[in-house]
Amino acid sequence: MKPLRVALLGCGVVGTQVIRLMHEQSADLAARVGAPLELAGVAVRRLGRKRDVEVDPALFTTDAESLVTRDDVDIVIEVIGGIEPARSLIVSALSRGKSVVTANKALLAEDGATLHEAARAGNGDLYFEASVAGAIPLLRPLRESLAGDRVTRVLGIVNGTTNYILDKMDSTGASFLDALEEAQTLGYAEADPTADVEGFDAAAKAAILAGLAFHSRVTAEQVHREGITDITATDVASAEAMGYVIKLLAICARSDDGRTFGVRVHPAMIPRTHPLAGVREAYNAVFVEAESAGQLMFYGKGAGGAPTASAVLGDLVAVGRNRLAGTRGPEESTYAHLAVHPMGETVTRCHVALDVADKPGVLARVAELFAKHDVSIQTVRQEGHGDDAQLVIVTHRATDAALTATMEGLRELDIVRAIASVMRVEGDD
Repeated sequence: MKPLRVALLGCGVVGTQVIRLMHEQSADLAARVGAPLELAGVAVRRLGRKRDVEVDPALFTTDAESLVTRDDVDIVIEVIGGIEPARSLIVSALSRGKSVVTANKALLAEDGATLHEAARAGNGDLYFEASVAGAIPLLRPLRESLAGDRVTRVLGIVNGTTNYILDKMDSTGASFLDALEEAQTLGYAEADPTADVEGFDAAAKAAILAGLAFHSRVTAEQVHREGITDITATDVASAEAMGYVIKLLAICARSDDGRTFGVRVHPAMIPRTHPLAGVREAYNAVFVEAESAGQLMFYGKGAGGAPTASAVLGDLVAVGRNRLAGTRGPEESTYAHLAVHPMGETVTRCHVALDVADKPGVLARVAELFAKHDVSIQTVRQEGHGDDAQLVIVTHRATDAALTATMEGLRELDIVRAIASVMRVEGDD
């Protein structure tokens, strides 16, 4: 059988593992695909750099455009990341009828429409399982297995770096900065961790998940995003005292009337009895809720060279089979055209800690303000006395706009010295 020729864009952490697996599992991959897979070339930024992989030096090139447009290339794997030149290279490949496997979450979340349109025009495949949650098979179930069901919510931990940091803060009492430093030392966090700790990485993944779940186009700009840099050891301890743990969650939820959906990324308290509370270290886990299937949970390694390469190889086998059969995988499904409703219309619950004056009538005035904005209080307790007096309040569900207005009103009350923390609560309703 004539081999399928594969061009690889990028030879970093993921790219080297893709090459390793292609070599080590070549016989199995050929049997699964129906033809041998042959590496046609590897595009890199710098030649001569020492790489921890055995590759014929003649396969390396700095001319990625020429590589992806070669007539003898059937499939292109893109693992260089970023927007450009990845977008141009993928479009060039797809427009020439080649199949593309990519792990590029940022590009898919910013301009996935261009990639899908190029795939449709060129009659090629576009697969991207590795773009979200590493080795966890998550996108294909949403894209194919649940195509006959109606997904109502996707809730999960999709960033291993932030989960590691929050887990260490919870288990050891470490500060955010100390936990971040440990994550960087172990290689879980980049030297510049902004994309992770400020929620950009998770927001891109949430956009991809929401688009697949609700059959509508979503970009990262439409995702409400909050990071974890303001989470303190005090917040974590307060959550623990109430039987909660703090996690950075990606939440995609269809509205009750089914006409819109919300997509957001932010830290939240979840009960320690919730399955997501037990997701430790740099692992990921995602709940998918569908009308007929009910609750499904996907758990595993969400990042790293080998886990991500595993997802890439799975897509490589799929597109290889399709090429041999003369067929294509599923196209982008955007028939629903649902709108993303603003965060202010999203209904959530909230945990609020207030530093207050220790005198009669404080609770009544605070409760009156909550009622003014139609936010009902579920529980309230006072901690400390005198200058250490604090009210800890957990609300019932209310719109985010009402909760925001309540916080603004609290800042104007003379009995409230400071709002010590505000944290959304998920997973116990």
